Order: sequence, then C-alpha cells, then structure tokens
Amino acid sequence: MRSVTDDERRARLARRHAVAPVHRVADAVAATRAMTVLHATEPATVHLSVHARVDDFLREDLDTALETERSLVRQLAMRRTMFVFPRDLLPATWASAAARTGSAERARLAKDVERAGVADDGLAWLAAAERGVLEALNAAPEGLTMVELRAAVPLIDVRVTLPSSQVQPGRVLTVLGAEGTVVRGANTQHWRVFRPRWTTMSSWLGEAPARPGAAEGYAELVRRWLATFGPGTETDLVWWLGATKGAVRAALAQVGAVQVRLDGGEAGYVLPGDPIVADPEPAGEPWAALLPVLDPTVMGWKERGFYLSEHAARLFDRNGNAGTTAWWCGRVVGCWVQSDDGAVEVRLLDDVGAAARAALSVEAARLERWLAGERVGTVYPSSAMRDAPGDLPYPAVRA
Repeated sequence: MRSVTDDERRARLARRHAVAPVHRVADAVAATRAMTVLHATEPATVHLSVHARVDDFLREDLDTALETERSLVRQLAMRRTMFVFPRDLLPATWASAAARTGSAERARLAKDVERAGVADDGLAWLAAAERGVLEALNAAPEGLTMVELRAAVPLIDVRVTLPSSQVQPGRVLTVLGAEGTVVRGANTQHWRVFRPRWTTMSSWLGEAPARPGAAEGYAELVRRWLATFGPGTETDLVWWLGATKGAVRAALAQVGAVQVRLDGGEAGYVLPGDPIVADPEPAGEPWAALLPVLDPTVMGWKERGFYLSEHAARLFDRNGNAGTTAWWCGRVVGCWVQSDDGAVEVRLLDDVGAAARAALSVEAARLERWLAGERVGTVYPSSAMRDAPGDLPYPAVRA
C-alpha cells in the first residue's frame, strides 16, 4: 500500500484547490468545480472563495453564473448546510445527502407543529402548506420573497417559539429546498446579504433532471470529493457528507476507491488512477493565500491535522466552524481581519519568516483592492480574529 505523507497532501492542495496563485482558474464555475461545492452559509463566503481562486474576478461574474446562466445553484444539502453546487451535480445530491437532510427536516417540523399547537396532525399541515407555497410560486414566474410568500400563503405565516426550536415560515421552505422542489433564486440585496426570491426548481432550471438512486447519488458525491480532497479518510467522508458509515463504505466500493496509508498510519482513499498512488506529489513553488470564513478548503476534512498546527482551537469554534485563514505552503499559519476602514490585516500564529510575510502582504493587498473598503462581517469569528492587536504573538502583516 502506497504511503502518502502530509507534505504530499499539502502539495496537491495548492493545485487541486486552485489556491496557489499559479494554479488559479478562469471563472466562478471552474472555481466551484475545483472544490466540488462552495460553502454558502454566509453569502460573502461564496464571493470571497471565488476571488481567492480567480484572478480579475468581478462580483457580477458570479451573479451571472448564479442568476442568469444558472450554471451554479444554491442547495441545502450535507449536514443541513447551504452550498453552491455545479448544476450537473444537483440530481446526485437530491437523491442522497439533500434527501437525508430534507427527510430529517420534514419529520422535525411536523413534530414541532404538533408540539406548538399549530395543528393536531403536523404532516397534514405541512402537506397543505407545501401545496399553498407551490401554487403561489407557480403563479409568480419571477419568484416571491419570503414577505410575499407569507402574504400569499397565510397558513405558513406562523411564529411559535418552543424550548429548543421555533415554528416559523422559513422552515417550510427549508424542507422544500432540501428536497429540490424549490430554490433560492435571484438575490434582492447586496452581495454580502442574501435575501432571495424563491421559485420552483423546475422553473429555475427550465427542466426537471432525472434523479438517480440514493446509492448512485452518494457514489457521485464521493467521486467528486475524492477528486478534490483525496486522499481522505472514511471519517472525513462520513462527516463531510453527513452520512452513515454504511453509505460511505458502499460509495467507496462503487467508485473503486484505492487505499493509501497516511501519516499516522490510518487508511486514506483516492480515486482509481490517481497519480499519487504511483508517484509522489511534486512540491511546487511556495505560495500564500487568504481564505474566507468556512472556505471549502478549510472545511473539506474532519481530520485536519495535516494542514493545521497546534492553533486549531484559535481558528475554529467549538462546532468546527472555521474563521478566516491565512495559508503558507499548505499550512494554516493565521487568520485575517479588516480594520474599521476596510484595510486587510494578516494575523500570524506562527513565525513564518520574511518570504512568507512578503507573499502574505501581496495577498492582503490583492484582497484589499477587491473589497475596495467594504467590510465583511461574520457570525463565526474565531478567537484569533477577536484577539486584541496587542495580544498577537507576531507583528501583523499588512498590504
């Protein structure tokens, strides 16, 4: 069995993830395909993740892909998380990870409707609510905002707070969105704030793509994940997919995944024919990158030791959500923040040396120019992002 070192995994990350400047790609669709999907929990993350991988990226280019060409589509899927998917990957997702999320959300909402006293039969209430939503959306080709949907379908305009949850209009849309029946369409707000017009998926895509079976769906997601993140472990895949070990093992067998031995002795998996099985991954040139909160490179693995130092607790929250990250040659060496006037500052947690500081300064200048004074907030700041400047172990890097 071929042994793959952490150094090799870091080396291929630069190329496959298009994060090293020399490996950047042409456009938003290519950037998304490179990563399988982009995290979209925070609206700005999508734009910043694309910017990190595309030279001369314009915000309008992503809007075109999402809203005009519709080659990229927002979809609630793995781990009840919002992602941007390449359009051709949607059917596999609807059949597998999104279906799992949708089923869980449907059962939870029906139960909460009954607990809240909204209806005696939660499933019957939900079925009526769904019919009302679809009738309203079918009558509105341009889609409806949530405010407009609440007015058009009074049945869903309910707000009841429970001890551990809440019955509110958006949860009906969450179920239908996870199941691929409706979709978050055109944004009505700024690029950093996402308030969509909802529409039916068939109207948005202009077709109703055939869905494979669940096993085939999981296999396709695993195939794409291995192409982006392999070698990775079974634990990584179970976490990333939000799936069972059984589903992951079946998918690995279906795609013919090949085992390799990772540093530490655990088994990793790659696609058949992956060149790393036969030859070491070339190291390549040194590189720096600044990635946003929840970037897919940072969030691609459950077991993150090969690219993190001992500072993981300062870069991720207790639920495993990543703040911004600063990278040097495949390792996370710190984070980045913005000052009140929008200037980008790189906060280092490691003593990286003069060459790394110079390269990170170039990336800070590139990001600062693109943001042009606009400040990006987050609900997932890491402790390193929150630190007072005087508490930093090393001088900050600026453009």
